Amino acid sequence: MSSSGRNAVRAARRVVVKIGTNALTNATGRFNRAHFEALGEDLLWAAQGRELVVVSSGAIALGVERLGLPARPKDIPGKQACAAVGQSRLMQAYEEAFGKADRRVAQVLLTHGDVQDRRRYLNVKHALERLIEAGVVPVINENDTVSVDELKFGDNDTLAGLVAGVVEADVLVVLSDVEGLFTADPRKDPNARLLSQVDAVTPELLALAGGSGSLVGTGGMATKIRAAARVTELGVRCLITSGAVPGRLRSVLSGEPVGTLFETSGSRRSARMAWIAHALKPKGKLIVDPGAREAVVTSKRSLLPSGIRLVEGDFGRGDPVDLVDEQGQVFARGLSSYDDGELRKIAGLKSADIESVLGYRYLDEAVHRDDLAVL
Repeated sequence: MSSSGRNAVRAARRVVVKIGTNALTNATGRFNRAHFEALGEDLLWAAQGRELVVVSSGAIALGVERLGLPARPKDIPGKQACAAVGQSRLMQAYEEAFGKADRRVAQVLLTHGDVQDRRRYLNVKHALERLIEAGVVPVINENDTVSVDELKFGDNDTLAGLVAGVVEADVLVVLSDVEGLFTADPRKDPNARLLSQVDAVTPELLALAGGSGSLVGTGGMATKIRAAARVTELGVRCLITSGAVPGRLRSVLSGEPVGTLFETSGSRRSARMAWIAHALKPKGKLIVDPGAREAVVTSKRSLLPSGIRLVEGDFGRGDPVDLVDEQGQVFARGLSSYDDGELRKIAGLKSADIESVLGYRYLDEAVHRDDLAVL
């Protein structure tokens, strides 16, 4: 394993730390205050000489505790109520932790709609930049009280990955209940070996991680690896390690060989392409033929109507759509030049025929290459 990646983590000037619920709670699911105090000391240490952003779970767990409930509710209104009660207590805990060194914190609650819309995405970016410039530590969480399925990030691993891209962090540290990525499930296989470094996220690696919830922790290891894949495309290193071990964050930022380090990829997406690829939720699918897939992926060309075989979904002009091959594999995401009804009429036709069919023509392309990100 090369030490250059660990040295780069040690030299990081802007760090996003994601703290999972399981890193904040005890075996019964209650908020572990003693552990949080130790974690707070680590965060204060990390903030010395660095710009720090925290993405924190825990509001629902604190709400369950405050409301005296026997267990975490399973229904959405119940979870939203717990989040509403617990969020202020979570922020109070961070206020007290950082207040020991007279550091200021700011609560930032986001829904996916805040990054789905380009203008709101930029507003979030500028607000976070201003807080960081002022020496404030933003503490970010999903706005669970108002989030519904279409507005949810799904898990805070995804949220942390997006935040790391928005603030252009040097490294994302994911503190979970696991030491990192293993060659097998360590709970079942005593010979499972911790992978110290991953140079590229492959389909085989995702298969190794399993599906959502395959390992203990919010979202499971697969969601953490997907978040790592997203940020490494942006030139942000990602390190997954256990948040249950006191001092572990210090070890990570000191360059010690703990956890699993995901190295950056060779190429780096532009901020806009990253927004299209990872911040947007698709509203439809365009199933395309092999020639169109080859043109988009290999030749970096636009998607023409002639390559479309089937249109799925209900979307408007400028909405995000997934490009899918005939085997059902999503290989790109882009902004549609036409709405779903228009594309259904011109699918399979040459660009020269668009105007005769629709009576007008916006563009020759169904999805222009400037609005297209290969996944």
